[in-house]
Amino acid sequence: MSFPENAPPPLPDEPLDDESAFAALQAGRDRVRRELDKVIVGQADVIEQLMVALLAGGHCLLTGAPGLAKTLLVKSVSQAFDLSFQRIQFTPDLMPADITGTEILTDSTEGRRLAFVPGPVFTNILLADEINRTPPKTQAALLEAMQEHQVTAAGVRHTLSEPFFVLATQNPVEMEGTYPLPEAQLDRFLFNVLIDYLPEADEIEVVSRTTSGKPAAVEPVFSAAEAVAFQSLARNIPIASDNIRYAVQLATASRPKREGAPEFVNQWINWGAGTRAGQALVIGAKARALWQGRTHATADDIRALAAPVLRHRLLLNYRAEADGVTVEDVIAKLITHVKAP
Repeated sequence: MSFPENAPPPLPDEPLDDESAFAALQAGRDRVRRELDKVIVGQADVIEQLMVALLAGGHCLLTGAPGLAKTLLVKSVSQAFDLSFQRIQFTPDLMPADITGTEILTDSTEGRRLAFVPGPVFTNILLADEINRTPPKTQAALLEAMQEHQVTAAGVRHTLSEPFFVLATQNPVEMEGTYPLPEAQLDRFLFNVLIDYLPEADEIEVVSRTTSGKPAAVEPVFSAAEAVAFQSLARNIPIASDNIRYAVQLATASRPKREGAPEFVNQWINWGAGTRAGQALVIGAKARALWQGRTHATADDIRALAAPVLRHRLLLNYRAEADGVTVEDVIAKLITHVKAP
């Protein structure tokens, strides 16, 4: 199978062992931050959550108003990790083949035959810009790629290169002409990361930088092979069984009409978090510990990631809206209600 010119390079035959991967990550972590600081001002929590998702091997939904550097952030991360990058602008007329690729009729020495031309999904980091602007038929074209890291076309499976991430953006302000993502697809995103407006001092710095001189270039720090090794290492970070139980209890406590469910959950939530939420909390906690240079995950890591893991997995009802309760309020009450070990 042929790949586009900017397709990711093949990984080496001998991957890094865990000890070498840990040393490489700790040696380069501060360099990654410095490289991103060249083009991104502030947003420390957002950057950390993106790094954690990358180490955990998960996909991210980026929610924020236009003009908050979502695209620039994703592209800068891909440059810092020396990963191939593709951007798709989702529109109402976008078709599934525009994402996954299509078969075309070609001439060869053996005569005419159908050849598969890979779409932009064949990359390391795919930015699905304004994913809620396209109909469900096209949104669903990403499901197989996100879950199984492969694309099936005309009955033939084409494996995607590793590492593979989908970073999707959506605008929470203007909802006319949009197609909200179904719960099944939302659940496949490890995190829903909120990008908010910057403080005044940071915004002044952004305006000053972007209106004078040429933007600084982000230099690569890690390779694709190292990113794959970091993902493998993150899964090997130890976590106590009590903390795994704590993560599961946070997820199960969000499910209404079940024995032991808190009253505020029964009152405000229509649908709670599924099993993937507990998995996301645990693998996210391991990756966060690794990114911060620790060799074990704690309950603090789980609490720190509760909001990005749960905010797109909880479906509030009309009573919550009438009471002025947001999903952030519910998550805060869940963290208070479920006692950490």
